[in-house]
Amino acid sequence: MLISKSITRVSLKITQENNINMTGTGTLDKPDHISCFTDSGKSLTTSDGAEIKIWELVPPTEEIKKAWAKSFRQNYCPDHEIDLFREGTGLSRKDYLEQLIFPDKSSAPGPSIRSGDFAELLITDYVEFVQNYWVPRTKYAEKASRNESVKGVDIVGFKCANIATPRPTDILLTFEVKAQSTGDTYDNRLQTAINDSSKDIVRIAQTLNAAKQRLIRSDNQEKAKLVERFQNSTDRPYTYKSGAAAVLTDDVFDGESIQENTTVSEHKNATNLELIIFKGTELMTLVNSIYESAANEA
Repeated sequence: MLISKSITRVSLKITQENNINMTGTGTLDKPDHISCFTDSGKSLTTSDGAEIKIWELVPPTEEIKKAWAKSFRQNYCPDHEIDLFREGTGLSRKDYLEQLIFPDKSSAPGPSIRSGDFAELLITDYVEFVQNYWVPRTKYAEKASRNESVKGVDIVGFKCANIATPRPTDILLTFEVKAQSTGDTYDNRLQTAINDSSKDIVRIAQTLNAAKQRLIRSDNQEKAKLVERFQNSTDRPYTYKSGAAAVLTDDVFDGESIQENTTVSEHKNATNLELIIFKGTELMTLVNSIYESAANEA
């Protein structure tokens, strides 16, 4: 995780005021759709005894779904930019989003990318609004192809009391997410997420660099400095936590199979690893409904 010290630093005056929200989003209002995230109070264990928390996704009301779709849309194309971006295409806002921005609903690999993006953004909301980390979200708006996943660590979260005074108790969290929104047989998605999570310690440097570059280009110097705080663990130690999540439709959720086929024994950060499953009814129907509402309401 050694990062070159030659990275050009952006000048920024550090004040108490611009450190107010660095510890996360606990002081901000949570979006209404977080009410659909329900801790079941139940858990499973891996074959080697690690806890897997089980959360349930309650179907949103129509009003909450529209609000959810609006916030969901901002990850791909902020509302204040959509007219500028679609100018010259001859497309309405709805058609622009459906044809050029959102993963395709029916042509492969679009549906699987939809499912994966939705799952990542679901867990991003969990990390940000339930666990109170700050999470950069710029990668979805910079996709080279709408029907491809963005390479690198799925989700990165930060907690830092004061970037002017780095402390070992500051936290960098990485999360890997896998989805299975259709089917009737569990496909070991949590184990796949665990395996990918173990690789994050190697690839986090590139992900942090990419996130910082996006923030600088969008003129968000404050958050770029927050990312920078975590780019050199040798000189500025911090606490590194990992996470692995599976987002599953109810039809494939199989507690017995999950417990028998999941292990953390090979994970490089097993002592600081969170495991979570989100499950919901007819998940792909919800996924497509959110995308549809996001386009229709633009």
